[in-house]
Amino acid sequence: MKSIEEFTVQELAEQISPSSPSYIELKKRGVLRTKNIVGELGEYFAIQYYSINSKLTNLSLAPPGVKNIDALSRDGEIYSIKTISSRTGTTGSFWDPESVKNNIKKFDFLIIVILNDRYSVDVILQMTWNDFFENKRFNSRMNNHNISVTKKLIDKFHI
Repeated sequence: MKSIEEFTVQELAEQISPSSPSYIELKKRGVLRTKNIVGELGEYFAIQYYSINSKLTNLSLAPPGVKNIDALSRDGEIYSIKTISSRTGTTGSFWDPESVKNNIKKFDFLIIVILNDRYSVDVILQMTWNDFFENKRFNSRMNNHNISVTKKLIDKFHI
């Protein structure tokens, strides 16, 4: 058997491709629904974390394709879940900049899942809509909003 260092780039790419055994198994288990592996892992880990933590509400996945809504609580609260793979950087985009600019609430809570290099949970943050509104940044090039994750943000919103 070859060591990992002997694999070609093509062979390595196949190990992380949508046809790889790991990807296929994660799809079978309902963890992956699209090809957005990092985002889908974050959604899965967030929902699992909320279900095992008695201080947090149980969440269920929202139907695929609904903008800015990834999970719902039993009480009908709307959660948007964004995932990043380091403690610094920005979240994915929040579209519809006019409604955000006008403070038209699109979700009740924002969960930011930060994964480590092994795609395990490093930390989970939770913000209210008002927290999001206070901390959002506008990206004029992309015409959308995002959240810049900093140590201060992690310290303030870590759950």
